[in-house]
Amino acid sequence: MKRRILVPPEEQLRLLRRGAARIVPEEELLAKLRRSWERDEPLRVKLGIDPTAPDIHLGFAVVLWKLRQFQDLGHHVILILGDFTARIGDPSGQDKTRPPLPLEVIQANARTYREQMSLILNPERMEVRRNGEWLDPLRFDDIIRLAAKLTVPRILERDDFQRRLQEGRELRLHEILYPLCQAYDSVAIGADVEMGGLDQTFNILLGRDLQREFGQEPQVGFFMPLLVGTDGREKMSKSLGNYIGITEPPGEMYAKVMSIPDEVMRDYFLLCTSLPEEEVEEVLRGHPKQAKMRLAREIVSLYHSPQAAQEAEATFERVHRERELPEEVPEVLLSRSELEDGRIAPHRLLALLGLVSSNSEGRRKILEGGAYIQGQRIPSLEPVAVEEGMVVHVGRRKFARVRLKD
Repeated sequence: MKRRILVPPEEQLRLLRRGAARIVPEEELLAKLRRSWERDEPLRVKLGIDPTAPDIHLGFAVVLWKLRQFQDLGHHVILILGDFTARIGDPSGQDKTRPPLPLEVIQANARTYREQMSLILNPERMEVRRNGEWLDPLRFDDIIRLAAKLTVPRILERDDFQRRLQEGRELRLHEILYPLCQAYDSVAIGADVEMGGLDQTFNILLGRDLQREFGQEPQVGFFMPLLVGTDGREKMSKSLGNYIGITEPPGEMYAKVMSIPDEVMRDYFLLCTSLPEEEVEEVLRGHPKQAKMRLAREIVSLYHSPQAAQEAEATFERVHRERELPEEVPEVLLSRSELEDGRIAPHRLLALLGLVSSNSEGRRKILEGGAYIQGQRIPSLEPVAVEEGMVVHVGRRKFARVRLKD
């Protein structure tokens, strides 16, 4: 029979370390890899996902690409779609209780997640489960027996729980049960490794504790860094508007990558591309603009194609750098009464010009780095000067030339 695990364990560990933030504990992962190699049995690598939003962005894809690496080394990935836990809401990093999501929204998002994850993961080495399979049937006495396996002080070790209590903020009982539910997922599927971002440290390590309580060998926690968004400050998040979606059109994806600060390029290269580290360092020693163009090409090629990346780059260079305009730019009349001392909030300007559907969408486009005046990216939500004939555009397709009227 053909071997399933082809790479020796020490080499597997070397490859898996790339980009990882923490492996807890690393010696246990090596022991599991050695046993897997000797028995030619794939490890069971778990990722739990609460489908609370319809789209996957590059920050979330960091963990998915590490899962793909596990798959390529011969291991079995188990994706757990939290149709049950999403109804509670993950309290990780939250300073207030999350509102519950309707079940139909969760189910619709879960379908979208499966489609988008297939762009990265190998379906032949992937199993998709819903944690409602084992959590929905639990009776109240089952939950009491499950809760008895952990202590209140252990649960309250969570930084965000402690912070809320210290600040007198609300902490509801169902939120305390969330990490217990996620930990029980690891027991239900017998995970060898659980993947997640650093914000999931408590939840994943609690899974180790609960597996011991059930007499299972504890899983290894494999943590990936949190990718910062296009603003270069906060972690990538749809709610902050600083994200790059993996299904966005090539031109928009390319332009967003080009908008990131120079100082975060190295993280993007290591976490969002497969370029060898030595090549990354060589690229970064060159001119920052050329390095960022290479980064944008690599990312667009990964999710679309090399040809799409070349076309996106050509368009970006023409529109954003050479400041050439489309042959026909629609002219929009703007009343001077909308201005205050010749200035206006940029998100309102975008809405008045018909480039976005609302002020809130305008704010999001600006924070994403996708809105421009005269070819220059709008840097903030501070009021901007409005001049006759100036060209404003959003993305690479929506342009407007301002015509002022009294």
